[in-house]
Amino acid sequence: MVKQYGNIYLIAGISVIGGALFGFDISSMSAIIAGKGYLCYFNQGDEPCLGPRSEVQGGITASMAGGSWLASLCSGFLADRIGRKKAIMTAAVIWVIGSIIVSASQNIAMLIVGRVINGFSVGIASAQVPVYITELAPPAKRGRLVGMQQWAITWGILIMFFISYGCSFLNGPTAFRVPWALQMIPAIILFFGMMILPESPRWLATKNRWEECEQVLVLTLGKGDSNSPLVADELKDIKEWLEIERQSQQTSYLELFSPRYINRTHIGLFMQIWSQLCGMNVMMYYISYVFAMAGLTGNTLLISSSIQYIINVVMTVPALLFVDKIGRRTTLLVGSTLMMTWLF
Repeated sequence: MVKQYGNIYLIAGISVIGGALFGFDISSMSAIIAGKGYLCYFNQGDEPCLGPRSEVQGGITASMAGGSWLASLCSGFLADRIGRKKAIMTAAVIWVIGSIIVSASQNIAMLIVGRVINGFSVGIASAQVPVYITELAPPAKRGRLVGMQQWAITWGILIMFFISYGCSFLNGPTAFRVPWALQMIPAIILFFGMMILPESPRWLATKNRWEECEQVLVLTLGKGDSNSPLVADELKDIKEWLEIERQSQQTSYLELFSPRYINRTHIGLFMQIWSQLCGMNVMMYYISYVFAMAGLTGNTLLISSSIQYIINVVMTVPALLFVDKIGRRTTLLVGSTLMMTWLF
């Protein structure tokens, strides 16, 4: 049996690689769609090297989001059945399959299929990594550790952008095949890294595996001390949570829209919806197009495009440092105000 480690920073550091996969996909597309190798190989116009038609390029870009949407519908059921840990490992395997198809794409249809598969992986990982970290982290550190998921996304975007930039100097299809193939590496690291991490204690409790649940809590919260009050408190919380879950099994989804829960449902839904519709995703995926319209070309175009990704990495740090001190709401209000200002 593989030895498991309970250091919560190690657990978060490995599991958030699932977030980095999302970042890798974002910038692998944004850095490549303006490259000559991509434009010439997937050209659909009468003139050479114009790339796919605009509506087709939109479909290529959106195909990953389509796969993510599909995965979001079933990732919870998958994780409840096989566990958070195995669900994340499954996402890593799916990502490798998608990356193989994308990097070997012979036509646009094959590229879209590969991106849908990659999106399916992102949908599982994006949903389950925060849950996994939350269920293992001590309450005082949960905000910061879950926030590392977003930081991993920003690092994935930045690293992959510069990998794609370096590969832009290669000739022909190699310019996009190499970076798309390199996307497999973090997924492989994630898969094998998860082997040394424990399963979620709350999931183990739902399966009546209480002994294993307590062992994980001793490993992660008690630092090996089975008499630690942190272990006893968390075990008590898990039992109370399970009781609430048991009582709510008779409740339908329509209950979420009742007067009692409508405010919570509204916050949960629209916080996600508006964060996606704010316009930032356009900048993330099509920044090279935006700068091209401003008259930038060649190396200047790609280097200028990387500036927002660097800022993205840097400005995630304050949120990680202060989210547990000033609260989630204040952090969100500050971030949304700044985003509104700069997008305007």
